[in-house]
Amino acid sequence: MPKLRRVLAWFVDFALVVALASALAVLTFHRVSALVTDVPELATRGGFDLLTSRGDVLDASQGLGLSLWNKSVLYVEQAFGLLVLTVFLYQWACLALAGRTLGKALTGLKVTSNLPRRVRAARRAAVTTAADVAVYAVACVLLVEGQVVLSVLVWAVAVVLFLLNALPVLSPGRRSLADRVAGTAVTGIGLSTPVATPLVRTS
Repeated sequence: MPKLRRVLAWFVDFALVVALASALAVLTFHRVSALVTDVPELATRGGFDLLTSRGDVLDASQGLGLSLWNKSVLYVEQAFGLLVLTVFLYQWACLALAGRTLGKALTGLKVTSNLPRRVRAARRAAVTTAADVAVYAVACVLLVEGQVVLSVLVWAVAVVLFLLNALPVLSPGRRSLADRVAGTAVTGIGLSTPVATPLVRTS
């Protein structure tokens, strides 16, 4: 079934994203844990602040805590940034070089378009990355930064964007938001029946 094949392709590609996210989570955890080894450096800075603050212990200890917290937040934000960048590069490189991602290759699908391959690859990769990862990453970063209300709003936008990109695949035309923005269609390789409707230029 064409619809099932596209769903399976998405699951394969998203499994790679989950694997990458898990690896980055472990790396970030170790980086944050390693901050303990930086405590002597931070404590020295805190001690200097203590000497120059005329005995204001509370202010010096707050400075030390904030320094640790700010570094931890920076590591988390770097991990999300690297995740988004890597997912975009994966999508773009696969589509630009082979015309299909690993998931589509395993399920016998290919992305076709009348546009130059690099142009369609960049557009499709941008929309797919935004729908699957990027907007969620922004919501998580906002949450870490303490912007709870804004984080919830962005999270809602992320869900809507994901549904707008995913649900049309189940329709008769089977063209996702990424397909429409990039001017692409997904077809089966070596099949007599296309998996997506032929691409039609509109004025």
